[in-house]
Amino acid sequence: MDVNVVLAEWSNLLIYSAMAVYAVAFIVYAFDLFGPAFTSDLADGRETTVADAAGARRTRTRTAVAAGASSGGATTATLDDEVTADDDEDSAGDADESSARPRDLRRWARVGTALTVLAGALHVASIVTRTLSVMRVPWSNMMEYALIASAMVVVGYLIFLAYRDVRYLGTFVTLTVLLVLGLCITVFYTPVAQVIPALDNYWIWIHVPIAILSTVILYLSAIIALVQLLRSRSESKPFRGVLRFVNRLPGSKDLEKISYRLAAVGFITWTFTLVAGAFWAEIAWGRYWGWDAKEIWTFVVWVVYAAYLHARATRGWTANRVALLNLVGIATVVFNFTVVNLYFNGLHAYAGV
Repeated sequence: MDVNVVLAEWSNLLIYSAMAVYAVAFIVYAFDLFGPAFTSDLADGRETTVADAAGARRTRTRTAVAAGASSGGATTATLDDEVTADDDEDSAGDADESSARPRDLRRWARVGTALTVLAGALHVASIVTRTLSVMRVPWSNMMEYALIASAMVVVGYLIFLAYRDVRYLGTFVTLTVLLVLGLCITVFYTPVAQVIPALDNYWIWIHVPIAILSTVILYLSAIIALVQLLRSRSESKPFRGVLRFVNRLPGSKDLEKISYRLAAVGFITWTFTLVAGAFWAEIAWGRYWGWDAKEIWTFVVWVVYAAYLHARATRGWTANRVALLNLVGIATVVFNFTVVNLYFNGLHAYAGV
């Protein structure tokens, strides 16, 4: 089947367009994340002054209430009403003062999220046009694998936003996806072509998508584990300067739970990837396991995450040490995808570069 050159060119153009929007989204997210560090001292001082003034007004009013109580009940009732009104007014004023700064700053996070949605749409459109240009599965080489995996990271992040405010991850997500897309059009770039005969099997519809899903889930778990380590550090010794934003993130215990749950799901899907690959190998080469470089490192990834889950359930392992093991796990995933594909000879040399 011939390649539709026009759609292939549109796919590349959409990748460049998505990169441009991701870059702007990254800048906006970074401004939201790091910007408050330079103004928080002034804002904290203003909030302290407002709080002190409110406290002084309450003290004066309550003194008047006490004086009224000694002279007559009618006065007390009047002043009690005044106290209630003043307290309500002060509380509303404090709420306005304390919420004004976060609301104004989170405006940039909303802009960053809107830009991420636009970039994600362009990203997905590039995959669709590339698929239509050859009318086959869009995951037959490294470029397409990375293209889809990065798109799934963005989609997963946006879906997660519907349940939790994790916009503090936006800076990391957009930067990572931007770098991956840069690799897709440079180091990993592969011209659009039909799938090679060795991959022309129904298992390509099962094994590869699950592998991509596993990579995405494990990557998101690793990002949260990294944030968890920073937050744990700030809980014992708060950061100052640029990293002061870490002090306002969710607690390290909550982050660790989210990271663990994602890693547990990723381990299950990676196990399926390993097993499905063995069945595909039996069909393609007549054996389930041949100690090929790709097979070995896929198993290494499985072992590392099995060790992570075991360590997490073992007494004596702190949350930070377990998080470090999570980061080792994602490092093996990246090594398996890049170094093994590019530099190790084997039957799985389908990088296309």
